[in-house]
Formats: sequence, structure tokens, C-alpha cells
Amino acid sequence: MAKWKCKLCGFEYDEDEGLPDRGIDAGTPFSEISDAFKCPKCGVGKKMFKQVE
Repeated sequence: MAKWKCKLCGFEYDEDEGLPDRGIDAGTPFSEISDAFKCPKCGVGKKMFKQVE
């Protein structure tokens, strides 16, 4: 599974881990997260994330 990084603050969303405290289960692909998703660290929108290896 992939990791996605916020271009503004560097927060990483790991699809393997999810964000259980925000209701996103482990194994949830970034593409399946709501477009209303905001970075938990800085608050920018989903479009400010890029996939990293």
C-alpha cells in the first residue's frame, strides 16, 4: 500500500495504518477517503497530498 505526504507540512498518511482516531481504518486507500479530508497536522485539503514511495 502507498503513503501520501502533505506538501505543506510533511504529514504522512500511510494506507497500511489508516487514521483510526479519525475513523479511517487501516488498509483504506487514499483514493477512498472523503474529499472533505483535511490534514490532521495543518488542515489543508486532500489535494495538497502527493504519493510518496
